[in-house]
Amino acid sequence: MQHSTQNLLFSAFAFVLGAAVGSFLNVCIYRWPVDLSINRPRRSFCPSCKQPIPWHHNLPLISWLALGGRCANCRAKISFRYFAVELVTALLFLAIWQRFPWQVAIAYWIFVSFLIIGTFIDFEHFIIPDRITIGGTIAGVACSVVVPALMQTDSRVAAGVRAALAAALGYVILWIVLEAGKIAFGRKRIEFDAPTTFTWTKRDDDADFVVGTEESLWSEYFAREKDQLLLHCDEVRIDDREYGDVTLTFRYDRVTADGHVLMLDDVTHISGVTRKLVIPREAMGRGDLKFLAAIGAFLGWRAVLFSLFAGSLLGSVIGLVTLVVGKPVWSAKLPFGPYLAFGALAWMFFGETVLRWYGTLLSP
Repeated sequence: MQHSTQNLLFSAFAFVLGAAVGSFLNVCIYRWPVDLSINRPRRSFCPSCKQPIPWHHNLPLISWLALGGRCANCRAKISFRYFAVELVTALLFLAIWQRFPWQVAIAYWIFVSFLIIGTFIDFEHFIIPDRITIGGTIAGVACSVVVPALMQTDSRVAAGVRAALAAALGYVILWIVLEAGKIAFGRKRIEFDAPTTFTWTKRDDDADFVVGTEESLWSEYFAREKDQLLLHCDEVRIDDREYGDVTLTFRYDRVTADGHVLMLDDVTHISGVTRKLVIPREAMGRGDLKFLAAIGAFLGWRAVLFSLFAGSLLGSVIGLVTLVVGKPVWSAKLPFGPYLAFGALAWMFFGETVLRWYGTLLSP
C-alpha cells in the first residue's frame, strides 16, 4: 500500500513537472526562431498585445483551458500549440518515469525536451536551431558519461565514446543521403500552363519571392553558394531596366540577365512574366543531420538507424497522403525533424521489443 501510494505521488510529480517544463519549452519554441531572449522579458507575454501574462493566467494546462485559449487582456486567440506542448511534455515525463530507472528517466527528460523544441520549431519555421542540435549532442554525450546505462555499459569512458561515435554516425549517414539526393534530385523544373507573373522584392537582409499565388522567402532556395535558380521569362523588369525574352540566372546574392551581372544588394524590385522555373532543392535541411546526431548521442547507434528508417517511412506515407488529398503546390516543404523525433521516441519505448520481434522472424 505504501509503495503504491509512493509510486502514485512520484507519478503525479512527474506529470506536473512535465507540464511546467512544457510551459518553458513553449517560451523557447516561440522566442528562439525570432532571436528573442528567453530571459528578457522574464515573464511570458501575449503574442498579440504583448502584455505580460500574470502568473495566475499562466498555469500550465489549466490556464489555457480556463481562458478558452484566449488572452485575458485582448481576447486574441492563443495557439493550441501552447496547450499541446504542455500536455505532450507532461505525458512523456510520466511515461518515462514509469518505464525507466530514475537516473535514465532524468536523462530522457532532458532528451525529450530537446526533441519537443526541435519538432515544433521545425513544424512552424522549417529550421532546427543549432542550440537544439549541437546543444542536444553535447548534452547527450554528457548525460551518457553521467548515466552510462544510456549506452548499455558500466564504464563512463566507454559510454562517452559510444555516444560520440553514435552522434558522428547520425551526422555522416544523413550527410551521405543529403549529398546523394542533391546529385540525383538537385533541381526541380516547373512548367506553368500559362504565362505567370512573378516578383522579387527586397526585405531587410532577405527578399520576398512570389510566383503566381505562391509566396516564399528568397533564402529558402539557397542552401549552398553554388545553388542556382533559373527563370525563363517572356518579359522582365529589374528596377529601371527592361528585358524581353530572357533567362534570369539567380544565385543568392546576384542575378545574370542577358550577360549583365547585377548584385542583388543593389536591386530593390524585380518583376515579370515566366513560363518555366528551375529551382535548387535539398533532400533535407542540414539541421536534420545535427538533429540525428543528437538522437545518437542520447540513444546510441542502433537508435540512429531505427530513427532514420521509421522517420523516413512515416514521412513518405504522410507525403503520399498529402499529394493524394491535397492541392499540388510546387513550393511545398515537409519538415523531416518531427519524423526523426517520432522514430527516436518509438525506439526509446519499443526499440528492444521491435528487435526481439524481428529476431523471431529471422530465426528458423
